[in-house]
Amino acid sequence: MKSYILTGACALGLSACASANTPLPDTTAQLAASNPSVTSRVAYQNPLAGYTFRAPTGPRDWREVNQEQAEGN
Repeated sequence: MKSYILTGACALGLSACASANTPLPDTTAQLAASNPSVTSRVAYQNPLAGYTFRAPTGPRDWREVNQEQAEGN
């Protein structure tokens, strides 16, 4: 337990002695994304719009199914 405290104290001490902080990035591009006059509203789209129900057809012989799906046919 003491080693964790010592490690944490060393990390804080070394970070205090580090070089000058880097400046923050330019935020003008981020301001444009939050401006409501620049962005457009997104219309609702139903996630099930193109759904087609497909009932199971039952088990079939796998050889026939492979022949139907072969590239040569």
